[in-house]
Amino acid sequence: PYAMASSLVEYGAHPSPVPIGFWRSVGHSYNAFVVESFIDEIANSLGLDPYQYRRFLLVNNPRYLAVVDAAATLGNWSASLPSGHARGIAIAEAFGTVVAEVVEISNATATSLRIVNVACAVDCGRAINPDSVKAQMEGGIVHGISAALWGKVTFANGVASVKNFNQYRLLRMREMPQISVQILPSTNPPTGAGEPGVPPIGPALANAYFTLAGRRIRTLPFFPTAGTMSGG
Repeated sequence: PYAMASSLVEYGAHPSPVPIGFWRSVGHSYNAFVVESFIDEIANSLGLDPYQYRRFLLVNNPRYLAVVDAAATLGNWSASLPSGHARGIAIAEAFGTVVAEVVEISNATATSLRIVNVACAVDCGRAINPDSVKAQMEGGIVHGISAALWGKVTFANGVASVKNFNQYRLLRMREMPQISVQILPSTNPPTGAGEPGVPPIGPALANAYFTLAGRRIRTLPFFPTAGTMSGG
């Protein structure tokens, strides 16, 4: 969606030695992570505010601009933060729906971080059931957090090291951030709501983490050694 003078998009196959299946948001997840992390890197290299830089690049795309503005307002982007806190922002389109998310994090270390809150703005066309849209955004955010921070399964001799969820690191209830969702009004036909909440959360977290910890995450998950647990 960004107003670039030129662009090049390429596709590369990545054969897997084990059977794979599609997961929530399919290729939108890692593609959004790459693009939105890189947009942030450009903004930082230019000394520009990442949100304002996105606004500059979205000047000819009113739909995206409205969504990113709504998320920034909902997430209090311009408000001051306590020491040891940082915000990150990302926007992505999946299945015809545009979602922008602003995250606030704290306590960033080499192996963990705390997510304080997530602000989510979504344009999914006409929202037939707003409560359902809100629930799908919340569920997508939780799914995306778990995947981005810890989502890793290793294999030995073709056998997965993880047998059940008691061995797989997921977001715990005590770690749950405050989530706010704003559905932008629209008279356009409905688009998707089940998957588009996932793609922006990973890059938004990575961008906040860079601001706070000074380290750019380019490989997922963030904390691979915390990806499995020995007990329930």
